[in-house]
Amino acid sequence: MTAPQSQTLDRGLRILEHLAATGAPRPVMEIATEVGLHRSITYRLLRTLEDRGFVERDDAGRFGLGLTVSMLARGVRTSLQAAATARLTPVVERFGCTGFLVVRAGADAVTLVSVEPRDVPSHVTRRPGTRHPVGRGAPGLALLMADPPREDDRPELVTARAAGWAVSEGEVIPGVRSVSAPVHGAAAAAAVVWTGPRDDEAELGAAVVAVARAIAADL
Repeated sequence: MTAPQSQTLDRGLRILEHLAATGAPRPVMEIATEVGLHRSITYRLLRTLEDRGFVERDDAGRFGLGLTVSMLARGVRTSLQAAATARLTPVVERFGCTGFLVVRAGADAVTLVSVEPRDVPSHVTRRPGTRHPVGRGAPGLALLMADPPREDDRPELVTARAAGWAVSEGEVIPGVRSVSAPVHGAAAAAAVVWTGPRDDEAELGAAVVAVARAIAADL
């Protein structure tokens, strides 16, 4: 392998690649070990990336991918957004719910794509860039489903892994219910949200799982 034109840039990109591969925030020492750099060098690079929004720090001081990475992804030719929009639209129109795709950015779930239904009296609005903590709400739980089980996992996460999709009500927006399923291999999750009672939630959950699988297959 030839030497990189810019050693500093190469090191920063290796850090981003590592964080993307792990899919969850990691402590500085672990990142340094995995990318083969001294801890102090790794920390300086992480702080620079943090200043530009490429990485973010959680409450425990661990570093994960930041929102800037998700924003840059909007310009990628093989678009995750395009696949999500195409696959979510039929489900949104069929069930009259708002559909969206979230990606993991550090300790947050960030909305990347939103598809709103037509010809319905009212619906939930979910704007791209909206964020909430990973682990809260069905989309956040869905992002955690691929992580190794832990003793302190929420009961809702354990249930989601068994069912194949996550369910929540009022955890992010009061009165709003959601189902979500992970898009495997993309650190993303497909979801729908609605208000009010409905008796087809199991059917809707199965449809969201199918959407998530189709998006993964399109990538």
